[in-house]
Amino acid sequence: MKLVFATHNKNKFKEVSALLSSKFELLSLTDIKCFDEIPETGTTLQENAKLKTDFVKKNFNLDCFSDDTGLLVDALNGEPGVYSARYAGEDKSDEANITKLLASLELNPNRNAHFKTVVSLNINNQQYYFKGIVEGVITTKKSGSKGFGYDPIFIPNGYNKTFAELALSVKNSISHRGQAIAKLVEFLNTSSYTNN
Repeated sequence: MKLVFATHNKNKFKEVSALLSSKFELLSLTDIKCFDEIPETGTTLQENAKLKTDFVKKNFNLDCFSDDTGLLVDALNGEPGVYSARYAGEDKSDEANITKLLASLELNPNRNAHFKTVVSLNINNQQYYFKGIVEGVITTKKSGSKGFGYDPIFIPNGYNKTFAELALSVKNSISHRGQAIAKLVEFLNTSSYTNN
């Protein structure tokens, strides 16, 4: 079964590919020759995820899913939230985003935060949503070289390593995106779509 994952992010694509079974042929935006930067003008993660699936469905008429993820920091009243990818500017620099976040927190003792992912699936012209959340804390400095985004400064509850220090298999088993994609896969596996 062919499914488009509406992303140009190679790291994200790799993570999600590892979660899907071989019955799915996963295609990226690059694979379908979509080189546009799909505008994320929504005010919520769900709106942004839906914008991306709607774009692919409208322009390529392919079944598609997408995700939007935000890091919500308690001491910053939920920032960067829906603006996580462009927190430090439109160039979407992971390094700049991390630097700004750590500077915003400074020595604030409240380091509590959570990641939230919303996956939007548009299949057979029907829309479905799947969510995942992982609680944790923000470190005071970067640690680890795996992962992407804010992974080097986020330690999930119950662990003493950042997402950037954990093996991909471990991260996928507990992460916000892993949870949401697992719900998507369960839905696809128990629906009639995989038999089409």
